[in-house]
Amino acid sequence: MNDPIIVREMTLDDCDRVSEIRVRGWQHAYKGLMPQPYLDALSVAEDAERRRTFFVRAGSEIVDLVAERAGEVIGWACHGPYREGEFRTDDAELYAIYVDVGQFGGGAGQALLGEATRRCADARHRRMYLWVLKGNDRARRFYERAGFTADGAEEPSDVDGVAVPEVRYVRELLG
Repeated sequence: MNDPIIVREMTLDDCDRVSEIRVRGWQHAYKGLMPQPYLDALSVAEDAERRRTFFVRAGSEIVDLVAERAGEVIGWACHGPYREGEFRTDDAELYAIYVDVGQFGGGAGQALLGEATRRCADARHRRMYLWVLKGNDRARRFYERAGFTADGAEEPSDVDGVAVPEVRYVRELLG
């Protein structure tokens, strides 16, 4: 893990690896928070197909970033305009961030979040929001260390009949 982490924009060729990281990330992070049969049924190949479709259709306001170490993609983040129901606002939202489970603690998540936050501030977004599963304590600590705070908003959600509520976090970007 001594090689530097490079954050760059994702390419279509990265979709398979990003999906592998994303699916394995779900299976690791959400164990005990979501039904195990649901997590076990997640497919890297199906996710990669969806990822390619999303990537090709995404407008310029959606930014996909990957973190590389020694030429290997080890993390992915995606951000864009904050979604308030069907509407987009002037604020930014971190839609997703995942790091290869074997790379936890190696700085890839910090590098991705730092670059996404920098880009959103440079684009003059006043704040950045994100949603995280209420029970995902590891992720919540990660965001809190990066200056995000829970703002009290919660979103009920369920996966295969199991409640998996999300909480919203926010970070001010501009003075």
